[in-house]
Amino acid sequence: MASIDRTAYPRFARAVSARELAEVFTPSAVEVEWARGKTQDDQHLLALLVWLKAYQRLGYFPKLKDVPAVVSEHLREAIGLPEVVVLEDAAERPAKRHRSFVRKRMGVTYDAVRVREVADEAIRKAAQAKDNPADLINVALEELVRAECELPGYTTLNEMTKKIRTEVNRGFFTLVSGRVDAGARALLARLLLVDPITRRSEFDGLKDVAQAASLNKFKGRLAFLRELDGLGPTEVWLEGIPPGKIAHFAGEARVTDVADLRKVLDEGKRLTLIVSLLHTVRTGVRDDVVTMFCKRIATIHKKGRDQLEALREAHRAESERLLGVFGDVLDGVREAVTPAEDDAAGPQPDDSSTDPAGTDSGSGDLAERTGRLVLKALEQAGGLDALAAAHEAVSAYHGNNYLPLLDQHYRSHRSALFTLVESIDLESTNAERSVLDAVEYLQAQRNTRAAFVPDRITVERVSPDGATAAVELVADVDAFASAMWRKILKDPDRPGPLVRRHLEVCVFSYLASEMKSGDIAVAGSDSYANLHDQLMSWEVCEPLVAEFCAEAGLPTTPRELTRHYRQLLADTAAEVDSGYPANTDLTLESGRPMLKRRKGAERSKEALKLEEAVHERLPQRDLLDILTRTAYQTGWTRHLGPASGSDPKIKEALGRYVLMVFTYGTLLGPAQVAAHMRGKISAAEIAMTANKHSTSDKISKASTDVINEFNKLDIASVWGDGKTVAADGSQIETWENNLLAESHIRYGGYGGRTRYRRTR
Repeated sequence: MASIDRTAYPRFARAVSARELAEVFTPSAVEVEWARGKTQDDQHLLALLVWLKAYQRLGYFPKLKDVPAVVSEHLREAIGLPEVVVLEDAAERPAKRHRSFVRKRMGVTYDAVRVREVADEAIRKAAQAKDNPADLINVALEELVRAECELPGYTTLNEMTKKIRTEVNRGFFTLVSGRVDAGARALLARLLLVDPITRRSEFDGLKDVAQAASLNKFKGRLAFLRELDGLGPTEVWLEGIPPGKIAHFAGEARVTDVADLRKVLDEGKRLTLIVSLLHTVRTGVRDDVVTMFCKRIATIHKKGRDQLEALREAHRAESERLLGVFGDVLDGVREAVTPAEDDAAGPQPDDSSTDPAGTDSGSGDLAERTGRLVLKALEQAGGLDALAAAHEAVSAYHGNNYLPLLDQHYRSHRSALFTLVESIDLESTNAERSVLDAVEYLQAQRNTRAAFVPDRITVERVSPDGATAAVELVADVDAFASAMWRKILKDPDRPGPLVRRHLEVCVFSYLASEMKSGDIAVAGSDSYANLHDQLMSWEVCEPLVAEFCAEAGLPTTPRELTRHYRQLLADTAAEVDSGYPANTDLTLESGRPMLKRRKGAERSKEALKLEEAVHERLPQRDLLDILTRTAYQTGWTRHLGPASGSDPKIKEALGRYVLMVFTYGTLLGPAQVAAHMRGKISAAEIAMTANKHSTSDKISKASTDVINEFNKLDIASVWGDGKTVAADGSQIETWENNLLAESHIRYGGYGGRTRYRRTR
């Protein structure tokens, strides 16, 4: 059974605020006059008004004993009844008559059959994609409210949900079980065998997460992917099963160990849980290997840049020496062309002014003298051959092109990268296929060891009908490679062929870039899947446009929508321009906006005194007390629970969840917290609660509840009107041997990055 706290079933809050009493439970003069005309004494008057306001708030008639006393007292004071009048359960006949009065006033008709039909249809439809009982009940509530039906009792909805959910899931279990043949069943059954030495099964290995993106772990993850693919085509077995159902079945299997899984008597259900988890793991491992691939390519490029910088540093002294040699050469030339002092003393007879032979003789002497001085400078610097070799070594890495250095760092990765592209199916998300064509070209040339390869080859391929056809594969580097890449891919002395070792690094580098940008997708993955396949078609969206625009307050025609956004942009630009002169933090430098760092002013004495006074008046609160109070007031613990969606069967669930959040939120860990609990709870119990009852999605929903409740407080308005949002990030310490951990120049450390938002 799903607890009512986990659903949106309307009910009275644990603590009804004064604002809610004034806005929701205060009757109008017309309502009071109507109620007086339907009753003959104060007792029935109060009961009728309580039911009227409760129905307006909840959509059904609660038991009068379940109505909070603060609500009945507020209504009694609002209509001026004496304190001796208290709310009590009415007899069956008056209660039935009062409910009919309220229904007639609200314009609703109680029809139990229609209510069950609406709820049944809504739950059955939602159960095809959802599995959590609370979600199914919420869908039924939404449809009942839309149909203006009186809500049935919560037990009725819960029993209907349980029955329909079981029927739908049994159909899925039967469908999947019928698709798995005997051979595949044997392979899947082997997953549940426990190794007596390691006490682990292959099923446990499915739950292992990816580690750091080192080369060896990258190769290991690729081997793991091939093992998973060898277990069977899970996408075929689960064809027609909605992704939401697959995710739920996989989540349930992930938190179930082998011993508990063997206790599942329904073989179809057990098989479906295993297949769903296997399918989800296959998808996740594809994401892992692609992420590792992108990180390994980034590492190769980083090593190339670092090596280029090291070579520059190593040749820095040689470069300075060569510049000194060049200076000596210039000095020699300057000395040769400068007239001798005795020639500069006075004019000489110009007997050779009309004699060409004399002119040639003078130029020849100058050239000879210059050559002797230049050769002398070069000889003193080590000789022409040594200087030529030094120049070649320095000029080779004088520019910023580090790409020629990548080959030596790529060699150790070559086998793994080719294994990757053979293990996954790539598809282009747009009309540009030059990189994909180059990848296919490389796959055909994998066993080639020649230094130079042609830019196009012809291979034999087998068509789907079994016929053999010749296919031309092209590596058109001009279509995607940059000028720096093209400079090293083509040898000037051998026009036409491409340098194979540089070509492979180039293609894999651009493949990583295209994967990260989404231009190339990976079939069967999640993070790198084709986004266009996940979008709704225009045929599906078109009927919903009018309703969406009406709810969003947008025009429905293209012309009006364009005019609307143009006006919105113009108004925003005008508002920003008008506030710019007063904004001293924002400046324009060379046409670019620059935001200055704001320095906080020193706090005044009055501010310090105010802070001291606030701290004196604030009572001391322990963190565990704060967590417990917020859990009770906001009910954020309703999002935590077993993967099946049913109520938790652990004792004192609220306290266990609060302690679990405290344990991991403070980074103390289960062992440290259990050591201070004096035997009341063990570390294993805390860890079990975290592993089987919480996920990142559930924690996010619980945080949303707390944030939404905080925004209702008056103090939240101090930060702003809630219409603007600021985004920032921070780095948290993580276990380094995982795929998410990385270093970042901004934070100057190694760990994981998280983003958060502030609404103002």
